[in-house]
Amino acid sequence: MTRSHRDRPRPARRGAPAASVVAVRPALPDAGAGADLLRLATGALVSYLTRRPFVVRPPGVVELGRPGAAFVTLEAGGALRGCVGTVEATRPLWRDVIRNAVCAADDPRLPPVTATEWTHLDLKVSVLSRLAPLPAPDPAVLMAQLRPGLDGLLLTDGMRRATFLPAVWLKIVEPERFVAALLAKGGWAAGRWPERVVAHRYTTVEFTDPAPRPALPA
Repeated sequence: MTRSHRDRPRPARRGAPAASVVAVRPALPDAGAGADLLRLATGALVSYLTRRPFVVRPPGVVELGRPGAAFVTLEAGGALRGCVGTVEATRPLWRDVIRNAVCAADDPRLPPVTATEWTHLDLKVSVLSRLAPLPAPDPAVLMAQLRPGLDGLLLTDGMRRATFLPAVWLKIVEPERFVAALLAKGGWAAGRWPERVVAHRYTTVEFTDPAPRPALPA
C-alpha cells in the first residue's frame, strides 16, 4: 500500500533547475482496511441499537489513523434508512466512520433505525478522495467535466452546501438531472444558476456489508 511522503529535493546542479517537490496522496483503503472500517461501523451501530458500551479497538492499519472523510449509508430492502458523512478530512478516518455510522442511524431526514431492522440492514462505507475543484461558471461547463458513474459532486455558495456520492449515478444517469437534483437538494432556486456556486468533485472507494446479518445480542 502506498504511504504518504514528501520527496526531499536534491541540491540543484549549477545551471540546472531545482527539482520540484511533489506530495503523494495517501492511497485509499484496500479490502483489508475496508474490512476494519466495516467492523468499526458495525460495532458502533450495535452499541447504538442495544445501548451497550462499544469497546473500540483502533485498527492497526496506519492509513486508517490518518485524517480521512467517509460516508456511511444504511438501507433496508432497498429503502434508504440513513446516510451521513463528511467531505473533508477533519479526524482520523476510523473515528470518522464510527461517528458517521451512529449519525446515519439517526439521520434527521428519516425515522431512527430500530433494533428490529438490524437483521435486514445493508451497511456501506464510502471513503472519499481529496476534493478537486471544478470550474462552474454555468451548468453546461460543469456538466461537460463530470464523469458519470465516477464523480461525486459537492456544490457550495457560502450559504448552502449539498453533495451527491458517485452511487447516486445509479439512480440518476443523466448529468443534467444529476446536477438539477443536487441543486434542489441544496435548496437553490430552480431554473437559475447560482452566481457564486463553487463546485468540487471526488471519487470514492466503497465497502459493503449486506444483509442478512445475525440478530442483535439479547
